[in-house]
Amino acid sequence: MSSDDDTSKYKLDRLLTLEVARVTERAAVSAARMRGRGDEKAADQAAVDAMRRELNRLPIDGTVVIGEGERDEAPMLYIGEKVGTKHGPQVDIALDPLECTTVCAKNLPNSLAVLALAEHGGLLNAPDCYMNKIAIGPGYPDGLVDLDAPVVENIEALAKAKGVKPEEINVCVLDRPRHAKLIEDIREIGCALRLIGDGDIAGVIHCTTPDETGIDIYMGVGGAPEGVLAAAALRCVGGQMQGRLVIARDDQYERAERMGISDLNRKYRMEELASGDVYFSATGVTDGNFLQGVKFEKNRILTHTCVMRSTTGTMRWIEGEHTDFKKFYLD
Repeated sequence: MSSDDDTSKYKLDRLLTLEVARVTERAAVSAARMRGRGDEKAADQAAVDAMRRELNRLPIDGTVVIGEGERDEAPMLYIGEKVGTKHGPQVDIALDPLECTTVCAKNLPNSLAVLALAEHGGLLNAPDCYMNKIAIGPGYPDGLVDLDAPVVENIEALAKAKGVKPEEINVCVLDRPRHAKLIEDIREIGCALRLIGDGDIAGVIHCTTPDETGIDIYMGVGGAPEGVLAAAALRCVGGQMQGRLVIARDDQYERAERMGISDLNRKYRMEELASGDVYFSATGVTDGNFLQGVKFEKNRILTHTCVMRSTTGTMRWIEGEHTDFKKFYLD
């Protein structure tokens, strides 16, 4: 029997590949119905309801470790919530039913429905705070860039490894006031900047295909939950990422402590953010560089999904054509 067919070494059933894609498809379609209507909460709620319904149909014993707040704070898919039929493997789940709610409400690019699923204990149970991140795509020596190194050193190291001049490196950064010094340092080197308004999950993933996206490296502070989701994607397709939690409030300190995080200065490697057998699925809600958004036609709904698995290194692009509209409505 060939290695491709030998599933005995895998912790999770490969049939989950299509199952996780179905989950993000349902969430994306529900959110897409609210595109451009200016109601972020309604769009997010629609995505959450659809994602919860589909998760509870999966043959898993799942626990949400990255969700939308804790139980007493979020009527959404909260941290610690149990999902699935309970007849299947124990898994950890990180999710963002609607990444970039504002983007969806304004019908701007790069809104996604995102889900990562891993063996129990495979995903960092990160509090809802910020995370400082650096990420590059595959094909480079391990440890090429470092979160604690000066910007210029990271850019020069990446440029040397890529065989280009430092000013030819393209950097993706969230367009936020907190990044003023980072942006200034990058521009002093002469690099091209891709400033994004939202969506740092897609920003990190863009590093994996620089010839297509024009992005070589991601830098800066974004959400910690998004950092775990991005690390899950990189685990599947290759690349490097480091992250460190940025705790700004007393309640975040307390939450981190409850989640078992004792070293708040710890620098996490990609493999510590997402380990073991990992699945990642993202479906476009609005059109973007990574995925096309949901298309509503008279007799069909079109979806565009990317689903990945770390154990096999497989990335599948699924263009869904749906003619049974009833499956997209809540029971």
